[in-house]
Amino acid sequence: MEEFRMAEQFSTLAEEIINYQKKNDMPDTQLAFNLRITVERLHDIKSMESQPTPEEKKLIEDFVR
Repeated sequence: MEEFRMAEQFSTLAEEIINYQKKNDMPDTQLAFNLRITVERLHDIKSMESQPTPEEKKLIEDFVR
């Protein structure tokens, strides 16, 4: 059950990133630059290939919310 909750939060974060980018017409390169992470890392998080670290999660949430 805990794993499901983490996956759900993870997919919610990916959705929030995508919605923020659409709303602000912001490409991946610009968002990654603003977050100070690599574009590759942003892609991994958005595609849910890997989970963000707690620091990345907070950084992203603070930026897109």
